[in-house]
Amino acid sequence: MRVEVDFDLCQGHAECQVEAPDWFTVGKGADAKARAKRGEIPEDQIDAVRDAVKYCPTQALRLVDTDRAQE
Repeated sequence: MRVEVDFDLCQGHAECQVEAPDWFTVGKGADAKARAKRGEIPEDQIDAVRDAVKYCPTQALRLVDTDRAQE
């Protein structure tokens, strides 16, 4: 499982950083956007990342099942 950020939708609210601080960072300023780590989300962080996706106010985050993406 990995996460993608839609930069057109992201408005830098930083809810993702609150929910999963080990996985997301959000810059400062009017043009701030969420940045997610690349690669497979570790099992011990998947619940926090799911909450980040769930609570993103602009629905700019999306989980991608990497097992299905490779089929």
